Amino acid sequence: MALRMSTLFLRTLREDPADAELPGHKLLVRAGYIRRAAPGIYTWLPLGLKVRAKVEAIIREEMDAIGAQEVQFPALLPREPYEASNRWTEYGPNLFRLKDRRDNDMLLGPTHEEMFCLTVKDMYSSYKDLPLSLYQIQNKYRDEARPRAGILRGREFIMKDSYSFDINEAGLQKSYDAHRDAYTKIFNRLGFEYVIVHADAGAMGGSASEEFLAVSDLGEDTFVRDDAGYAANVEAVEVPQAPAVEVTAGPAHVEDTPDTPTIETLVAALNANHPREDGRSWTAADTLKNVLVMLAHPDGTREPLAVGLPGDREVDPKRLETKVAPAEIEPFEESDFKRYPMLAKGYIGPGVLGEEKASGIRYLLDPSVAEGSAWVTGADEHGKHVLDLVYGRDFTADGTVQAAQLREGDLGPNGRALTLARGVEMGHIFQLGTKYAEALGLKVLDENGKLVTVTMGSYGVGVTRAVGMIAEDNLDDIGLVWPREVAPADVHVVATGKDDAVFLKAAEIVNELEAQGLEVLYDDRLKVSPGVKFKDAELIGVPTILVLGKGLADGTVELKDRRSGERRDVPVEGAVTEVLREVKGEVAGA
Repeated sequence: MALRMSTLFLRTLREDPADAELPGHKLLVRAGYIRRAAPGIYTWLPLGLKVRAKVEAIIREEMDAIGAQEVQFPALLPREPYEASNRWTEYGPNLFRLKDRRDNDMLLGPTHEEMFCLTVKDMYSSYKDLPLSLYQIQNKYRDEARPRAGILRGREFIMKDSYSFDINEAGLQKSYDAHRDAYTKIFNRLGFEYVIVHADAGAMGGSASEEFLAVSDLGEDTFVRDDAGYAANVEAVEVPQAPAVEVTAGPAHVEDTPDTPTIETLVAALNANHPREDGRSWTAADTLKNVLVMLAHPDGTREPLAVGLPGDREVDPKRLETKVAPAEIEPFEESDFKRYPMLAKGYIGPGVLGEEKASGIRYLLDPSVAEGSAWVTGADEHGKHVLDLVYGRDFTADGTVQAAQLREGDLGPNGRALTLARGVEMGHIFQLGTKYAEALGLKVLDENGKLVTVTMGSYGVGVTRAVGMIAEDNLDDIGLVWPREVAPADVHVVATGKDDAVFLKAAEIVNELEAQGLEVLYDDRLKVSPGVKFKDAELIGVPTILVLGKGLADGTVELKDRRSGERRDVPVEGAVTEVLREVKGEVAGA
C-alpha cells in the first residue's frame, strides 16, 4: 500500500533543529524520520521505521545465511546474572539501574551475554547440541555521559547482538570466521565506506577482537593503518618498545629552573640558561613529563597513577582508559595533591614516583623511553629540574603503558609508518572464550562424557547507528540521498498543480507500480505548491522521483535521479517501464 503524503504522519522542517550537530542528524529530523524525545533518546516516525526495517532485513538475511537463529530477550533484566559476571559493578555509571516494587535490583540491558549464556545452559547439555549461534535485534540502554550526534550515540538504541557457542577454541574460530564473513556482506550492502581494524577487547575480555568502522571525519574513534594492510583502533595499537641505547650522558645534575611549570617554559629556560654541549637546541622531545591521573574503579575506590612520556607527546585518554579498564580516568585534583605533599606540582620527577618510592604512586613509562636514554625532568622541588637523568641508570618504573597519542608517521607493530583516520564504530566481534560461560556455569558433556566449559563468541552491529551513518554518508546540500537498498520507498511520485487529470493519472501509475512490486511514496497533497513538494522530495531522499505536472498535457512526465540530479522527460505511457528499469537495474547490479 502506497504511503500517501496527504495522510502520512509527517512534518518536514525548513530550519535545522537547534539540538542537532551533524548534517545527517539535522536532515533526519528535518525530513521527518526521527524526533528527539530526550538527550540521546529518539522517537522513530513512519519513514524512519521503513529505513530501519530495511537495515534490519539485511542483517537478518546475512545472519540466517550462516545458520544463526533469531531469539528475543527482555530489555528489563534481573541483577543476579550480571552480578555473577561482575558486570553489575564493572559497567559503573553507564548501567541503568532500578528497583521493582519488591525492592529487587533490576537493570535495563546494555548487552545480553549473560542471558544468552543462561538460556543455552537451561536447554543444552551435550557437545552434540553444538555449535550454536543465536542472535537478536533489540533495544539496548547505556547511560552515556555525553550522548551526541543523534542516533550515532544514544542512550537507547537498537543493536543486533549474536553469540556463538562451541565445544572448543577450534570451533570458536570457525564461528568467528563465519560471523566476520557475514559482517563483511552486511556492511558491503549498507552503503558507506568501512574498514576492519584490530581492536582492544576491553571489559568484554577474550582473545581476539575486531571493529568494523565507517570511515568518516565525523567519527569519535581514531584508527591507524599502514601500506601493508595493517589497521587497528588506536586503543589496540602496540607501539614497539624503543631498543636500549648506549649511555653517553654524564652524571645527573639538578639545576635551578624557576617559573617553568610547563614544557614550553622549561624548554625556553633551558635554551637560555643551560645550552647543550652538542650545540643543538633543547626541544620538548628532550624532556620527560609525568602526568598524574586518578583511576575511578567501579567499586568506588580511587587510585593515583603516573604516566611518564616525552614532553612533545600527550596522554590519549581513550588509549589509557582501555589499558586500565574497567576503571575510568579522572583528573588529579588539587585535593589529591594535598594528600601527596611530596609531589611538587609542575616539577614532578621519577624520584618520588613508583610503588616502592615515597609517594607509592604506580609509575608507568611510555615505550618510546629507551633504556639508557637521558632526559630533563622534574627534580621534585619547586623551581628545579634534573638534567641528564638516564633511564635504567638513575631511575626505573613499575612498567610500561601504551597511552601516548599517536601521530602520523609513527611506526606500528610491523615497523611501518602509520597514517591516522577517523571512523564510527558500526560493528564489533569478539572471541570471548570461556569468561561468561565459566562465571555462569555453562558446561556440556564432551564426547568422553567429561564436563567442559563452553567457548563463546560475541558479535554486535549497531542498527540505529547504521541508519545514522548511512544518512551522514549519503546527503547533499538539499537533503538525504538514500542508497536504493535501504530507501523508505523505491519511487517518490509527485503530483503537482490543480488539474484533476494529473492526480487521476498519478494514482493510476502508483497502482501500476505497486502491482509490479515496488514501494511507492505518493505526494497526493492538494493545495500544496509544486515548489514545496519538490523541496520535500529532495529532502526526503528517495532515489527515484517521478513528477507529473504540466507536461502531462503533452504526454510526458519527468523522471529524476535524486543522486545525480539528472532529469529527463519520458512518455507517460512508458513511465512505469522506465521506473522499473531504473529500480530493478540498480537492484540487480547492487
